[in-house]
Amino acid sequence: RACPQAPLCNPALKAVAPVRKGLAVRTFFNMLGPLVNPVLPAYQLLGVYNLPLLRLYTYTYQESKTKFAIVHSLDGYDEISLTNEFKVATSDHEKIYAPESLGFSRYKDIDLDGGQTPEDAAKIFDQLLNNKATEAQKNVVVVNSAFAIHVICPEKTIEECIALAKESLGSGRALATLKKFIELNS
Repeated sequence: RACPQAPLCNPALKAVAPVRKGLAVRTFFNMLGPLVNPVLPAYQLLGVYNLPLLRLYTYTYQESKTKFAIVHSLDGYDEISLTNEFKVATSDHEKIYAPESLGFSRYKDIDLDGGQTPEDAAKIFDQLLNNKATEAQKNVVVVNSAFAIHVICPEKTIEECIALAKESLGSGRALATLKKFIELNS
């Protein structure tokens, strides 16, 4: 799944956006986007839809200064979906996790439905930040956030990162941070 905001952030991707959209299939630009990010993030969590891409990005990021984790749910999701086991690759290891091994339930695809429209997705996003989403939606956000925290704070255990992510979402800190970001960028 390509980031719909990529053309807004990178002029090179803006030029090819109409062609990519017209093709309606994954292209090389889907893979290239994270690698040519003009912001050059020092830390990155990236989800990919298959294992060959996980390995490709892992090898590529190992040659950079970016601290990273690449995630892939073994049933094809390009994120940690908690619908199946998932693999996480970093600069120094690869590991397969089961949702249950981290204290999460295993969910069905329908539990993670994002709706049919951007407005549906926005409503779910608002519910998440206001701590009113379903347990499945919250837990998927928490586990992905935890692995992102772990990229930044590798000295913490993944269990500590899960606790931090749960606290941030549950306390409203995540929402406050988004509001501050919007305020600073308006």
